[in-house]
Amino acid sequence: MWELGFQDFWICQDQNIFAYRSSAGIIRVGRSRATPQGRRHAMKTPLLPLVLLSTAALATAAQAKRSDLIVEGGDSDERASARLLYWNRQTDSAAGQFAIDYGRPVWKKVYENPAQFDAMTKGKVWRMGSNFWTTLDTQLFLNIAGRDVPPGYYYLALHRSTDGSQWSLAFLDPHAVRSRHLDGFEMPKFPVAFKVPMSIAKPGASVEKLTITLSHPKDDIRSATLKVAWGTLALSAPIKVMVGK
Repeated sequence: MWELGFQDFWICQDQNIFAYRSSAGIIRVGRSRATPQGRRHAMKTPLLPLVLLSTAALATAAQAKRSDLIVEGGDSDERASARLLYWNRQTDSAAGQFAIDYGRPVWKKVYENPAQFDAMTKGKVWRMGSNFWTTLDTQLFLNIAGRDVPPGYYYLALHRSTDGSQWSLAFLDPHAVRSRHLDGFEMPKFPVAFKVPMSIAKPGASVEKLTITLSHPKDDIRSATLKVAWGTLALSAPIKVMVGK
């Protein structure tokens, strides 16, 4: 039977075997002096307890030295994409497109408490999505709510003013964010590159999951509208799309 004699020191009384952990964390095993009768008995006894002890001790040492690094994710999460594709029928080829890709967090009843929602959003930047960053990938030159947005790749978020009266679509530079290995959860750590104002729409029925849409009138396909709906929150912004005939 193995017994703990002192810290990191074990004794096997049946076999006159002892084991201990050195200052370097290495498990060392030795045998104490024994009578001939004891030695004969030890030769007949299997060393399984010693193996088990060594394994357990090594596992303990590994846990003590384990890294602070952890990993999350890996499973497929729910994401959605809103896209406008412009097609040239004369050349039968694409004329350009832009798309917003985002995760879909679920609205919670507690957010309908004005005090709770204000505490979460006033004067803050919200990631406007879940898990990986919400992105805008545009091949076309856009003008969103009066602000020119050149073709490129952007991380998106929502900003609410300190007094709560104004919402804005916030743009972040993905190259700068990537260089610092930041996650969308760490949004407050990184400055917003620029913002464009969004209009607050009258909320209709509560939307369970974040929904972003891009729409346009049939007679003016270059005038699009970005809409963000989540729970009782409804926002919109006009988009002018610079695309050829």
